[in-house]
Amino acid sequence: MTFTGNLNRVMSLSVVCLATAAQAQQTTTDGSTAQDAAPSTQSQSQAAERQPVPLVPDEPTWTGFHGQLNAQKYSPLDQITTENVGRLEKAWEVFTGDVSDGTGDLPGTVWSATPIYANGMLYIGTPFYRVLALDPATGEEVWSFDSQSTLEALTQPALKNRGVSYWEAENPVDGEACQKIIYLGTMDAQLFAMDADTGALCESFGDGGALDVNQWNDTNDRWPLSLLQPPTIVGDHVVIGWAGMDWEWSEAPPGTVFSVDPQTGELQWTVDLLPEEVRLRTGTANVWTAMSADEELGLVYLPVSSPSPNYWGGNRVEEIPLATSTTAVDVETGEVVWSYQYVKHDVWDYDTNSAPTLMDITVDGEEIPALLQASKMGLLWALNRETGEPIWPVEELEVPTDTDIEGEVLPATQPVPTRPEPVVDLRNRPDVWWIADLVSLGNCSRIFDNARYDGIYTPMTTEGTGTLVYPATFGGQQWGGIGYDPENQVAIVNSSRAVQMLKMYPREEYERIAGSSGNETGFYPQHNAPYGFELYIPLNWLGMPCWEPPYGDIRAIDMTTGETLWSRPMGASQKYGFYMPEFMGSPTIGGPAVTAGGLIFIGASMDAKVRAYSVETGEELWEDTVMAPAVSNPAVYEHEGRQYVAFTAGGNSIIKDQVGDHLAVYALPEE
Repeated sequence: MTFTGNLNRVMSLSVVCLATAAQAQQTTTDGSTAQDAAPSTQSQSQAAERQPVPLVPDEPTWTGFHGQLNAQKYSPLDQITTENVGRLEKAWEVFTGDVSDGTGDLPGTVWSATPIYANGMLYIGTPFYRVLALDPATGEEVWSFDSQSTLEALTQPALKNRGVSYWEAENPVDGEACQKIIYLGTMDAQLFAMDADTGALCESFGDGGALDVNQWNDTNDRWPLSLLQPPTIVGDHVVIGWAGMDWEWSEAPPGTVFSVDPQTGELQWTVDLLPEEVRLRTGTANVWTAMSADEELGLVYLPVSSPSPNYWGGNRVEEIPLATSTTAVDVETGEVVWSYQYVKHDVWDYDTNSAPTLMDITVDGEEIPALLQASKMGLLWALNRETGEPIWPVEELEVPTDTDIEGEVLPATQPVPTRPEPVVDLRNRPDVWWIADLVSLGNCSRIFDNARYDGIYTPMTTEGTGTLVYPATFGGQQWGGIGYDPENQVAIVNSSRAVQMLKMYPREEYERIAGSSGNETGFYPQHNAPYGFELYIPLNWLGMPCWEPPYGDIRAIDMTTGETLWSRPMGASQKYGFYMPEFMGSPTIGGPAVTAGGLIFIGASMDAKVRAYSVETGEELWEDTVMAPAVSNPAVYEHEGRQYVAFTAGGNSIIKDQVGDHLAVYALPEE
């Protein structure tokens, strides 16, 4: 899209309604397509029939990846408080055995699954694509399910799993199986459905209990539609996004979201996120992370990623309005209701990488149904969740357009919200850390001084040491998303402040020099594009970051004003067994949970610790060490009158080469 500096024009063009939906086709099971965003007669009738559903559940709920469909990651439980959290102790722990460091026959594992509490049990998926149903009070296994999936890194550098989903019938039929169902996805695009009571496969779902989602992979079929993120369950809709193989191909499967029947797997609707005319020559703009939903509005909110290839856009210079956006669709039909695009012509891989957090806020005395979307860029977008309109003004930031990359056409401006304030400086790179530079004999300075950096939307380059990318490809914020305290209207955001270097190479040169790749480091081909690239983190020979700390933080934001209440470095960076001082912070992956006890629970940091902070002050009140970085959202639940906090400690090589299979669950001592 092309924007001007006029705010009204920015808002009208950013909120893509009729024009957006005209380029997106939502296909229903009868083969018809919806070509505009105006609600159909059927949609209006369904909306009229909907019963009021509170945004915040009346009872403590932790039945999904973000705890609740609103993605607040909030629990009204207050047994554990700021006064007694220091007494928290490990109630039980489980080591699943499903772990690999990648040095043997199996790829390494990345385990960021949130446990879910449902049906009186605690359920969790593993990176070996098994499900464990555990006693919530003891960790004793009630049943387990093994998908016997192929343990190959088909689309990812590691075996990955972010957990399972839960559905139950509104009126369960006594004596019938699969009235309550657990869903597990695999990297080879199989979605398994099993009875939540027994673990037995639901024979009526898909083919004997497994739905082959890859049957719908019919354009640029270069790899399977990997189901690493559990589907989002909204009423009687199992809404499925998928992940792919980033940075490998110019043409890739185009982003599509599927809704299927919870008991049969029958396709209900799809929404295609790329215009039909560009799908063959580009791809992705998929939804690879969790989604959120407002059941009363009947809307599912899709965080949409960037098109392919990620770091060259010469094959897709026309508008792709749903890419790098939050897009709201009608849960009954898949029709696009509104969409807000955060990056025009995204050639920075700035995927919308987490579910927007839904909240009701009071701004200048007005009650607003809102959502807050985190981003890789470190920008926080507050929108009206009914209309997609920004709550506070959005400005147009002038960005550089000069580039040495063949075929690239860059926009002159990018939208930037005025509130809440960005969590990183959008104009200035971090300074070189003098200690790391001294130890490197000036090499850190040479890397930075020979790189291009003109702010957050710096063009890619083949010159010097490439483009300095800040924030790094993993954020800013990551898939854990934002926590929210609805009683006090306070949002909790944890962020990384990491630098990466990205250098483009013309095809012939790339083919001559390319080496191997890892988890968001190394060489990547972007086949059929004129350029491949190299990506690395600038470290000195001792492994010290070349840029100044802090490397990550956590903050509280007053959502009535958009102002930051407090901010502090979070966690500790770690190398060779040594912890750096906590004022230096740590890169973070994984989100926070918030409770009515005034607490924030979070893992996320490099040092493999789990912590509790005060919502009011940010003071750290409790910590414990687990097997590996807890790069997952914690779960907060109550079972038989006792409150528990559960952390999955699985690790992620993006921040540290330490993996685990540890589920650690904490509670106050029993009297």
